[in-house]
Amino acid sequence: MSNLHSKIIGCGSYLPEKILTNYDIEKIVDTSHDWIFERTGIVQRHIASENESSVDMALHASLKALSMAELSANEIDMIIVATATPERKFPSTAVLLQNRLKIQQGFAFDINAACTGFVYALDVAHKYIQNKAAKNILVVGTEKMSSLLDWTDRNTCVLFGDGAGAVILSESNNPGILSTTIGSDGSYKDLLTVDIDSEFIKMKGNDVFKIAVKTMGKLAVSTLQKNNITINEIDWLIPHQANSRIINAIAKKISLSNEKVILTVDKHGNTSAASIPLALDDAYHNGSLQEGDLIMFEAFGAGFTWGSALLKF
Repeated sequence: MSNLHSKIIGCGSYLPEKILTNYDIEKIVDTSHDWIFERTGIVQRHIASENESSVDMALHASLKALSMAELSANEIDMIIVATATPERKFPSTAVLLQNRLKIQQGFAFDINAACTGFVYALDVAHKYIQNKAAKNILVVGTEKMSSLLDWTDRNTCVLFGDGAGAVILSESNNPGILSTTIGSDGSYKDLLTVDIDSEFIKMKGNDVFKIAVKTMGKLAVSTLQKNNITINEIDWLIPHQANSRIINAIAKKISLSNEKVILTVDKHGNTSAASIPLALDDAYHNGSLQEGDLIMFEAFGAGFTWGSALLKF
């Protein structure tokens, strides 16, 4: 195994200008702020404008990540974009982003693992660096989830939001990513899906909730064991931001204090593959994250897919 490390050296995020609060949604569908908040922890979400695409949002987040990393776009030799809401069926969102960044070298591709997409992308990027196949990789999670919503379905339209988050993963002599784990099970394909006919999200919420808590709890424990560390050594858990009840149940399951959990679902809603990099960037810019902090990423998404990453920031 290579002694090379891969380390996040920059992060950036973008949220559309339009904010849709629970009170706004009350006017659209038969629901209430209290009902939404009690079940999900969500207060508001950002909604992209009609002419704003997943590529547009990815570009904003990527430029911020490059700025923090003090790299020019031409120093990027690989782009991975995690998205379930591409601007076009093809070319990939990553290739469109490469073009917008005026990068003509290297290569770019998309990953669709739904809400786990960013962790999958990080896993792949980490392995490219370890194998000396790339030095600086732009990893982006970007989603226009509002494009998949049926605004008459009160069980799903209240949950999702739009946005993008990006990181630069680079070759380093210092420890960064310590481990990644990804998995999937297609037998649950119909519990959370985009309906073929309507092209709207359909979800069996109670089933998803139970399996998500069980899977992410086990995943956190196995990630700790794999790295021979205890839960007390973790500085921050940055989970996929789907629902505060799921996140709190996972923290309880692994005996992690809620004070060590980064929570942004209240202001972003579920932004699918964008949620972890958005939460990371939010925590960095509000001063919570410090260099050297030990962080665990955890995600669970349609498929079902799941994944974790343990890293030193």
